[in-house]
Amino acid sequence: MDATSSATDEIGKMYDETAGLSQIFIDGQEHLPYWFDDHDDTPAVEAAQRITRKVGDALGLRAGERVLDAGCGVGGPAVQLAQEFGVAVDGVTISAVQAVEATARAYGQGVQDRVAFHHGDYGWLDFGTGHFDAVVAMESLSHAADLPAVLAELARVLRPGGRLGISEITREALAGDKAAQFAKTFQVRQLLSGPEWIAALRAAGFDVEEHTQCGPRVYGMGLRYLDRADELADDLVARFGPDTVSELKSGYRDYFSWGDAIGYSVLAARKPYL
Repeated sequence: MDATSSATDEIGKMYDETAGLSQIFIDGQEHLPYWFDDHDDTPAVEAAQRITRKVGDALGLRAGERVLDAGCGVGGPAVQLAQEFGVAVDGVTISAVQAVEATARAYGQGVQDRVAFHHGDYGWLDFGTGHFDAVVAMESLSHAADLPAVLAELARVLRPGGRLGISEITREALAGDKAAQFAKTFQVRQLLSGPEWIAALRAAGFDVEEHTQCGPRVYGMGLRYLDRADELADDLVARFGPDTVSELKSGYRDYFSWGDAIGYSVLAARKPYL
C-alpha cells in the first residue's frame, strides 16, 4: 500500500467512526456553522445549513442541474441542495459507513429519486467527462493527498462552463511549525490561505469568480459547539459514553483556540467554456 492509499484509508476510517456523531450533533451538516455575531441565536444545525446555502448561491445553482458533492459526508448538504435548489445530486464519500447513512437520509427525506450516494474516492470518479453542471466540496478538499490531481478530476467531470464551489478553513496568520502542528493535529493535508486556494484553482484551469472570507462568522464562532455539546449532553452520553463526550469538548476547545490565525473561505470557480 502506498502512502497516498494509506492516508486515504485513515481519513475513511476517521469518518467511519464519526458518522453516527455527525448525524446527531449537526444533523448531517459536516462543516462549520455560520453565525452573524454573538447575538445571533440561530440553532447550530440551521447555522450550518447557511454554509451549504451560501455555496449553492455562489454557484447560482438552477433547478434540474446535475451536481456532484465531493466528500458528501452523511448527506445533509446534498439533501438540502436538492430540496432548496431543485438539483439532482450525486454524493461521493471515502467512508462506507457515511455512504450507508447518507442513503438512508435521502430515503428518509423523500429525495431518493434525485439524490444518490456512492462509496468512493473523489480523486478517481466513476462518472463520464462533462457529466456535471456543478461540483461542491465543503471542507473536504483539505484532506486531498494530491490536490492538483483531485482538482483535475473534478474539472474532468464538469461540463465546459461548469462551476466548482468550495468552503474551507484557511491559514491566515499561521505559518511554519505552527501551521504544521495544526495540520497534523487535526488531520488536515491542505492548510492554505485564501489566496493560495485561488492560486490552486487557477493552476487547475479554473476561473475564480467569487471569494468570500468569513472567518470571524464561522471559525471565530466555533466555540459555540461547546454549547451544542451541552445541549445534547444526555443523548450524547447515552449513545457514546461520558469519555467520548469529554474528549469531544476538549477537541473543540483545542480546534477553535487559534483565533484570527484561522479563517474560512467560500470560493466559486468556473471551468472555462470551450
